[in-house]
Amino acid sequence: MIGSHTISPARRSDSSARRRIVQPPARFSESRRTSSLAWSRFILDAPDHDAFPEDSAPESTRVGNAKEDRHFVTALARGLEVLACFRSGDKSLSNQDIAQRCKLPKSTVSRLTMTLTRLGYLIHLKDSGKYRLGTASLAIGSAMLARLDVRKLARPIMQELADFSHATVSLGTRDRLSMIYVENLHGSVALTLTLDVGSRIPVATSAIGRAWLAAVPEADRLAFMEEVRELDHVAWPGVRRGIEQGVDDYRTLGVACSFGDWQKDVNGIARAFEPGGGLPIMAINVGGPSFNLSKEFLLEEVRPRLIEAVTRLESTLTH
Repeated sequence: MIGSHTISPARRSDSSARRRIVQPPARFSESRRTSSLAWSRFILDAPDHDAFPEDSAPESTRVGNAKEDRHFVTALARGLEVLACFRSGDKSLSNQDIAQRCKLPKSTVSRLTMTLTRLGYLIHLKDSGKYRLGTASLAIGSAMLARLDVRKLARPIMQELADFSHATVSLGTRDRLSMIYVENLHGSVALTLTLDVGSRIPVATSAIGRAWLAAVPEADRLAFMEEVRELDHVAWPGVRRGIEQGVDDYRTLGVACSFGDWQKDVNGIARAFEPGGGLPIMAINVGGPSFNLSKEFLLEEVRPRLIEAVTRLESTLTH
């Protein structure tokens, strides 16, 4: 049950202005920055929703103690990491690019990319010597999305929200320290962000990520927070406050919020749910540029509709 909360009367910026696409700030340089502060700014405040250092962290960080398990196949894990390092904005990557992202020797990467190319998971571009994802990789992703029934059930509900709010409405789930979008819809006259299926945004500073954190068991939330803390002790106090505020908002308002925390000119609210069928916790986010979506409008007008929409979706999924 959501507690009472006094909110000033809703006021939304005039959305009758001509349609435009809001571009995120320029991509952060992927040069090898080793300082703690540089990493934290990129990980926790990065406007680039398709590339995060935490998703290309050293292999030992990603697999933890898994390699101590005799059933863990390191070669297979490395091959999958090579495929995972391709992001939605990447057209192609060189062996050097992949080696830097996966933190693997270039010689190892060369053998992995050759094997993956022979199996059809990568395509080798002879002119540039780079690689792009192959049709075998597409088949795996397409098969997963095609069988993700929650997307089909959520679309009409999400579209209603998008049309009402003139915002971007997204469905996502956690992948490491990011939330990855599996569905993304816009209002008919929406001022939108350039986000699409496959885009990633940080868990710690986004509304959709904080909703996920509020919905998972406390042990999982604390484990995630410890992982973020270890990445950067300098930025951690501020990040922790944001996460704790997000969890508190979720308990009192029924939604998690991010008003300028992910990007200073972007506002959003989100609510999580359990899709069932063995799938992980997911969340639906309503967000967009702050000049079009004020904090008051999101909390007063959109919030009750978002809660009702997620409740309807949960009811549909259980029948």
